[in-house]
Amino acid sequence: MRVYLDTNVLVSAFATRGLCADLLQVILSHHQLVVGETLLAELRRVLSRKLRMSHGLVDEVAAFLRSQSSVVAGAPPIALELRDPADRSVVAEAVAGAADVLVTGDGELLGAAAGAPLPIVSPRAFWELLKAGPRSG
Repeated sequence: MRVYLDTNVLVSAFATRGLCADLLQVILSHHQLVVGETLLAELRRVLSRKLRMSHGLVDEVAAFLRSQSSVVAGAPPIALELRDPADRSVVAEAVAGAADVLVTGDGELLGAAAGAPLPIVSPRAFWELLKAGPRSG
């Protein structure tokens, strides 16, 4: 499965132990992680400004993600009603990267899931999906 993890999920995965860190580990081991240039830029900003990670550590995180994922650059715009243009870019990158699912903790993205061109689920919902195993059909 190709999985796009939103910035908030990746920040949690790198900053804390818990569900998001476990998800990242499972995805890297058994699935294909998809990230985009918009996401990587936002991740760098959040890690350095909000979490005050050193530039060296932020560079290591970005290099790690680039080496372990499919990176989408220049995704075409997508028509989805969202207030934040960055959220539209995230969905566009997920679609352009042929992701099967976008995992986010962003309430606005989760609220727009019904009209989105791919499933958008919370980290907990994705974890439950993984625990349920592959679906037949």
